[in-house]
Amino acid sequence: MSDPVRRVERWKKKYSAQRTKDTIDLLHEGMSQRYEAATAELVAMEIKVRTVLNQSGVHTTHYVPYFNYARQLFKLSRKRNIAGDSFAIEAKVLLDKWAARDLKPEVLATIRSEVFDIGEPPTP
Repeated sequence: MSDPVRRVERWKKKYSAQRTKDTIDLLHEGMSQRYEAATAELVAMEIKVRTVLNQSGVHTTHYVPYFNYARQLFKLSRKRNIAGDSFAIEAKVLLDKWAARDLKPEVLATIRSEVFDIGEPPTP
């Protein structure tokens, strides 16, 4: 279909704001449930991270980067196609990245192991 006018006309016939609203209304309940579940998991993770930070003596002014590290691990942990050694290697890469930003590697490792139950990656 090379005629742009015809293409636009066909799109206008297919598109309907009401049709889009009806589709979203059908999906809304499931979307809300998944969001609530993910938020509950995220809050639980952040509480565990806060506990680790308190036990490690990290000052509250330094919490933000540690929480960002933990959120990246959380996002990584929710990927369905990564697990085992691959997951441990990716977690180590994140640890190295945040350690290079002047965060304490021992605190990052504690978050990785205690909050996410990720061990050291295998040595090559």
